[in-house]
Amino acid sequence: MNSLKNKVQLIGRLGQDPEIITFEDGGKIARFNLATDDSYKDKQGNKIERTYWHPVVVKNGLVKVVENYITKGKEIAIEGKLTNRSWDDNDGKKHYVTEVVVNELLMLGK
Repeated sequence: MNSLKNKVQLIGRLGQDPEIITFEDGGKIARFNLATDDSYKDKQGNKIERTYWHPVVVKNGLVKVVENYITKGKEIAIEGKLTNRSWDDNDGKKHYVTEVVVNELLMLGK
């Protein structure tokens, strides 16, 4: 039996300029939300369009590409894996997020 792989591929547009985070050791990550669109027809035949927002994290050497070339509205294709993380805010409330951690990125369009 083949083992299942955690792999996701998306094509979308950036909803805002990437946030670049620099750590004390000089390492960096980039974070942004990627918008993808979907549409379907309802029972009456009306076209319904929907936008999905995907939190994205870029690490290692690709951060430099994001920092220098990727801005709000740019269309990109990404490949990566889904990860989950959680944290407590200042009020002790637990937050959860599922993110795409990118290992390949392709700039599309002009």
